[in-house]
Amino acid sequence: MRPASRPLASDPLVALADRCVQCGLCLLVCPTYGRGRMEAESPRGRIALARAWALDTIEPGPLGDAHLDHCLGCGNCEAVCPAGVEYDALLVSARGRQRQRRGASVLQKALEGLVVRPRLLGALVGLYRRTRSLLPHRLQLLPAPPALARDGMRPLRDATAAQPAMSTPSAALFVGCIAGSYEGPARDALTRLCAAAGMQLAVPDGQTCCGAVHAHAGHLDGAAQLAARNREAFAGHAKVLTLASGCHRAVAAAIDGTAMDALALLDARADRLTFRSKPERVALHLPCTQRNASGSVPALRRLLARIPELTVIEIDAGFGCCGAAGNQMLTDPVRAGEYRQPLLDQLASSDATRLLSANIGCRLHLGNGTALPVQHPLEFLAEALIRQDVVDPHLDTSGARGAR
Repeated sequence: MRPASRPLASDPLVALADRCVQCGLCLLVCPTYGRGRMEAESPRGRIALARAWALDTIEPGPLGDAHLDHCLGCGNCEAVCPAGVEYDALLVSARGRQRQRRGASVLQKALEGLVVRPRLLGALVGLYRRTRSLLPHRLQLLPAPPALARDGMRPLRDATAAQPAMSTPSAALFVGCIAGSYEGPARDALTRLCAAAGMQLAVPDGQTCCGAVHAHAGHLDGAAQLAARNREAFAGHAKVLTLASGCHRAVAAAIDGTAMDALALLDARADRLTFRSKPERVALHLPCTQRNASGSVPALRRLLARIPELTVIEIDAGFGCCGAAGNQMLTDPVRAGEYRQPLLDQLASSDATRLLSANIGCRLHLGNGTALPVQHPLEFLAEALIRQDVVDPHLDTSGARGAR
């Protein structure tokens, strides 16, 4: 029990929980509640649980832990809450206390260690690329990585020789962890699109994982350390672009400048972009983090609408989240697969030729369940781009050789 001399009202987790008016609007948009129709699997139920733990009115145990573990962190509840409950902050705080009490699994600790070691991560991804086809299906946890130089990071060329009058980068680019090996095509696409829009990119040294993997598993000190490293890496950059919507909130909280989804920046300069006709039917998945964190859904829809003859089918079946939930697709693959399946079924019946999604975790999760190409929307936009300049696109490397 907590010492009597400590006022319970001073507990910041309790203060966050007390903002909930228990109206139940969050139940209508919560994927985990929609799946099982259990109050304890809803935001309202988890808020009550976390509050009771904080006040020592309920003894923590495996059943309550499971309800907290099952939260996907999608943010749907926070987006509709009329009382302004900061559910993400409450969830992170509750999981921090949960981790102090029970620790973390070996797999979770391994993932946290791996995402902050890019050389080791790149080597393992390269090994996985070469051996994936030999592995049993149950061990093919991710799609095959793209075959790029240095296992995902394109060699960055000297940007000074062919640049027009753009002596300073227009924005800095956040790379991320697993995206370093899997998002090479998306980074290349962004570079071409930015060049066409008259912008130059820098990739600062010293940046690292955004820390979302750590924060949402309760490793708050680790997340804070990564945030500090990114703050230092991006010091002096007024605008920082994100590609993965799942990283956006953590990056925005860490840096001193402004974090902006790359799609939103391109939409603001869309008058400089011209696209060729694409008489194609594509499926579009809108990640919950894109809807609730980066806010770039309207920008993406406008950009795609600029491509003549394109038909876009939005894939939204199921429970409101694909189930990837950071690393839950690895730590709880069966449950994650249940959230994914309705989307895959809808995709299969859509007659689409490919699937577009703006979050790396969602693309990996969905891509491992379909034979269709799964791409970042930037890749599709760059494919349809009509180049109006003669500049060979590349990333600025003045003192910026890529993420470490």
